[in-house]
Amino acid sequence: MRTKQITNNEPRTTMSVILKAENISKQYRLGLVGTGTISHDLNRWWARMRGKEDPYLKVGAVNDRSTKADSDYVWALKAINFEVQKGEVLGIIGKNGAGKSTLLKILSRVTIPTTGEIKTRGRIASLLEVGTGFHPELTGRENMYLNGAILGMSKAEIKAKETEIIEFSGCQRYVDTPVKRYSSGMRVRLAFAVAAFLEPDILIIDEVLAVGDAEFQKKAIGKMQDISKGDGRTVLFVSHNMAAVKNLCTRAIVLENGTSVFEGGTEDAVSFYLRKKENVIDNSFPIELDKGNILDFNILDFKRNNSNLLLGEKCSLELKLEIKDPKSTKINIRYQLFDNNEKLITTLNTYHHDVNKILETKIQSFICDIPNLKLSPGFYDVGLQILDLNTKHVLFQNDKFSEVVVETGDVFKTGKLPSKQNLGVFISEQSWEIK
Repeated sequence: MRTKQITNNEPRTTMSVILKAENISKQYRLGLVGTGTISHDLNRWWARMRGKEDPYLKVGAVNDRSTKADSDYVWALKAINFEVQKGEVLGIIGKNGAGKSTLLKILSRVTIPTTGEIKTRGRIASLLEVGTGFHPELTGRENMYLNGAILGMSKAEIKAKETEIIEFSGCQRYVDTPVKRYSSGMRVRLAFAVAAFLEPDILIIDEVLAVGDAEFQKKAIGKMQDISKGDGRTVLFVSHNMAAVKNLCTRAIVLENGTSVFEGGTEDAVSFYLRKKENVIDNSFPIELDKGNILDFNILDFKRNNSNLLLGEKCSLELKLEIKDPKSTKINIRYQLFDNNEKLITTLNTYHHDVNKILETKIQSFICDIPNLKLSPGFYDVGLQILDLNTKHVLFQNDKFSEVVVETGDVFKTGKLPSKQNLGVFISEQSWEIK
């Protein structure tokens, strides 16, 4: 078995790690159950007899559901590593098919990994699907006791929580009715209440809360916050609701095609996921226009020659254009920065700076210098509009023309780097004195 309890003899110096995933991978065979052929079974058996690695671990396609399979095997997960601290709420986000549910099933011991090891400390309660673990012929009350027993709780412990569970679920009228007669929303309500109130050390919640109504979702998120902050228990939360992830989680992991592509703070993880999801245009230059071409575009941080910008430092945006008839063309260049909610943050415009002159040559570089960037750290989309001022004709427009990452920097020149929290959108020029 590849799942084991963390003991006091673990090499890590702190006992705050309650769950640890080491090199977790899961391989499936497409189309068939098991290995599919006797020859594959014999090859695996012969490898085990010689103390060799499973030969089919070396093959397998990336878990990308949008592409045609070129192998009989697929890696639903590949080399996943992370740790979860006691009392932490970890978000796991990604597109459908990214491997989120597979990972939770491994963590919940519903299935075992192909490679790797899970180390845990304490009881785990999982809510992976609507009515997970419920027997349809048993009543809601009977299922409460059944689930509690599965979690290792005594009848007396479950009895002490019975009233709270029933009240929270809102299923008082139907608690002695067989679960098979419950609606999907009622099953989720009762299943969540059982999982939350029976005091597991680790609570694993899949997307099932989306089945509940808005009132219950708010109630459930509040309960999960109480579990983590008040009781010091750990929650692993999978959701496509980014507002819920931001509101609840302290840290998040982004999965893509079965691999972990980002791990960090919730805001950064959600921003990373949304940027990947929106598929920002990958410009290939030149881009043809009615009256010319876009030859190139660059974002430059002068301190590091890096496209990632530093708060408080000089940066520039450079657009290189080729205009077919420069003497008769008068243009305006406009950049716009948008946040992850597609809200306009700021506009940079040649029209306001007397550079919208008649062009003298066919190839021109339009460079916008920002001497001291005061934009809060985060991910932003860069929109571009090119306007012919003579005809008012838009030659080009794309609100997701490029993207930029702003990192924290010494904006106040004091050696103290501000954190992202409570900064707002812009950092204002300021001075302080005490009289």
